[in-house]
Parts: sequence; C-alpha cells; structure tokens
Amino acid sequence: MTDLSGKTALVTGSVQGIGLAVAKALGAAGARVALHGLASSERARNACAEVLEAGAPEARFFGGNMREPDTTAALMEEVAGWGAIDILVNNAGIQHTAPLADMPRDKWEAILSVNLSAAFYTMQAAMPAMAARGFGRVVNIASVHGLVASKDKAPYVAAKFGLVGLSRVAALEYADKGSKASGGVTVNCIAPGWTETAIIEPQVASRAAHHGGDRDAGIADLLTEKQPSKRTSDPAEIGALAVWLCANIAHNITGTTIPVVGGWAAQ
Repeated sequence: MTDLSGKTALVTGSVQGIGLAVAKALGAAGARVALHGLASSERARNACAEVLEAGAPEARFFGGNMREPDTTAALMEEVAGWGAIDILVNNAGIQHTAPLADMPRDKWEAILSVNLSAAFYTMQAAMPAMAARGFGRVVNIASVHGLVASKDKAPYVAAKFGLVGLSRVAALEYADKGSKASGGVTVNCIAPGWTETAIIEPQVASRAAHHGGDRDAGIADLLTEKQPSKRTSDPAEIGALAVWLCANIAHNITGTTIPVVGGWAAQ
C-alpha cells in the first residue's frame, strides 16, 4: 500500500535529522529523492548515499538558501528539470529563542522566510502540475508549536501556526483534483514534539548528568514538563508517517495536522 515506485520526491532540509529520515523512508518505498540543504559537499554526498542505501532508485542533492524567494524558485525549476515533483516535503527550518521584546528583527524575518514563506513558494510552484497529473502529496513538517505556544519562540510559533493554516487552505483548493484511482492531491502537516535529533542532545546530556548519567532518566526529566509520554520520537517514525500519507490509500486524508507529541497537544 505504500509503494512509491515511479514517484519523485523533494524533501527540503534533508541532510540530517527529520528531513533525512523522511528522505530515507521515501527512498525505501521506491521514490526517487531530491535532497536539499545548506551543506558541505561531503555531507551532501553522505546524505545521498544513505538514501540510496535505504533503497531509493536515485538520489540527488540540490542546494539553495530558502530565505530568498528567487533562490527557492530556482530550486523548484532545477528539481522539476530532474523529475516532475510528485511529493513535496517542506522540512527546512531555522530557530532562534529570545523574549518577544528582545527578538532581533533579522531573526524574525529569517525564521518567517525559511519556515513559512519558502513553503508557500514551493507549494505554489509544484501543486498546479500535481493537479494536472491527478496525483500529488504535500507533507509539511510543522511542529507541536504549530498547535500550542511556548515562551521565547514568537517567530517560530508564528511560522508554524501559519504553516498549518497555509496547508489547510491549499488542501481545500486542491481537494477535488484527481480521483481515487489516481490518488488525488493532498496536503497535510506532521507536528513532531520532542524528537531524537542532534539539536536536543545538549539538553538531554545536561538532564542526564543530574541523574548519574542515566540518559533515559534525563529524557524523562526533560520531557515531563510538556510531553506526558516522557518518551521522545525517533526521526524514522516521522518518516514512516510521511510515507503513509503519500500512499494512494491516503487520498481522502487532507487538511490535517497529525501531532506526534506524546499527548502534549491534548493538555
């Protein structure tokens, strides 16, 4: 049910973490995968190698800073020249924490540009052709912060709430494109909570140190404040969910935001 053979996927921000896990999962399901990021040649090669090893028939790296609309447009043209984009996963994102009163203007502009505006431009470029072919999947990697707020994250929360809203609008506009047989065109968000990526490792290590080096105890301590399960998610779990959303069987699932947050958003 999740065979994506013959499909071409673009995953932005995919040289590490959740993005790379999604790219590998799509590749394992048979899709050709266009990886993207701001990465050294070595990191780009390694990411492509991991996706190929996972089973992708082809994998190619595309660069570009998604803060600039013209650069994003050029990226979309370049990828479309490699293969018509059937699956678009917007994962690229940046973060900066500071109180509202102290948030630098350039950080606000950069976070909104990369985390929200870039997704608008990629969707605007890719979705008309998806509709014409009768099949398309957009999976936007939002965040628990697209559902609930936290202090000191004004631009990030604003961008992720905006991404959820943008996805709902696009889902409505494209809901009747294609058919059950062709798979239709869907737009959904995945909203991860605490996920095992390099970005949280310093916080985990700090909490573990207070528990005699017990990493699991450190994670439970870190998560107890917000994520009731007290368990992190693995990036591969996000990848598996993304693949399922891309399958034909998910043709009637659109406009949703699926939290992977261990109960955080239920509070």
